[in-house]
Amino acid sequence: MSKRLQRLKTTLARFAKERDWDQFHTAKNLAMGVSVEAAEIAEIFMWLTPEQGEKLSTPEVAHLKDELADTFVYLLKLAGRYDIDLVAAAEAKMKKNAKKYPVKKSKGLAKKYTEL
Repeated sequence: MSKRLQRLKTTLARFAKERDWDQFHTAKNLAMGVSVEAAEIAEIFMWLTPEQGEKLSTPEVAHLKDELADTFVYLLKLAGRYDIDLVAAAEAKMKKNAKKYPVKKSKGLAKKYTEL
């Protein structure tokens, strides 16, 4: 795990402990938090055309940054409950995805691997 990620985990743990919030950070609640924050990311793009979504204003990008951070924090805390290294998990998942979506079969297609 990178030093920055470990430092963030330490900061998050201290923040929650100082506020006595660990009692609320159950796996269920953290998973729900991920879902809620992901919905807030989607809300930023709701009703925008694809072109508008690619050209967010500076305040919209700032809002997106906050919502991405909130989602990341919940993911990090949830992963921590199960001692999951998110970077290692993502790297392993990309290896699985490379097998599911070989370039020759999937290049330029937006289809699930079961449809290839």
